[in-house]
Amino acid sequence: MFSLSATPPTSEKKGGTRMNSKKVRIQETGEIPADARLPTDKGEFRIRVFNDSETGMDHVALTLGEMKGPDPVLVRVHSECLTGDAFGSLRCDCGPQLDAAISMIQDVGWGCILYLRQEGRGIGLHAKIQAYNLQDQGADTVEANLLLGHPADARDYGVASEILRLIGIESVCLLTNNPDKIAQLISYGINVEQRMPLVAGVGDENREYLAIKVDKMGHGITTEELNGPT
Repeated sequence: MFSLSATPPTSEKKGGTRMNSKKVRIQETGEIPADARLPTDKGEFRIRVFNDSETGMDHVALTLGEMKGPDPVLVRVHSECLTGDAFGSLRCDCGPQLDAAISMIQDVGWGCILYLRQEGRGIGLHAKIQAYNLQDQGADTVEANLLLGHPADARDYGVASEILRLIGIESVCLLTNNPDKIAQLISYGINVEQRMPLVAGVGDENREYLAIKVDKMGHGITTEELNGPT
């Protein structure tokens, strides 16, 4: 486990991670709200779509229950992963993490999934598959991004902080293994009261990928979680 008293992000971080501190403008648009009930195999949620007027990207808040209360809201800030979330890729743990987070929120009866359109750690789908090509030739995930001229992690969670505020979430229990995500949200004014680990989908195809997250990006995954039974 790592401390929640993380240092606010700067313009550059270890491992090539770049922080983007630009102001984002998030809004719900249109005369008819993009706000509806969403029945799923894990229960009924509320889905709302928020538009970033600077990038044109639409981001999703999937919520269950009321977002204000005496306890921190269980929150998963999940960046888009087409290959893992939609196609079931075993190269990463993204799909299992998303599935596990939805189940955990359903179990407690209260929480929020923010689904951010930050494919490939923020470098986009095309560059992500180029990075896969380099990984197939022996580069690790961090090296591949850097070889392509991208940061190891280009994601900016400013958009997440704005959406959280818009839907009335003031204090969060964050489902994450990523210390950078915590540091950014804190720097953007979100009260991260607790951190809950989210380890799911560990297997032979992604064990090295996860080990690089631990070794080069500081993710909070234990040796037992990494090497134990899947």
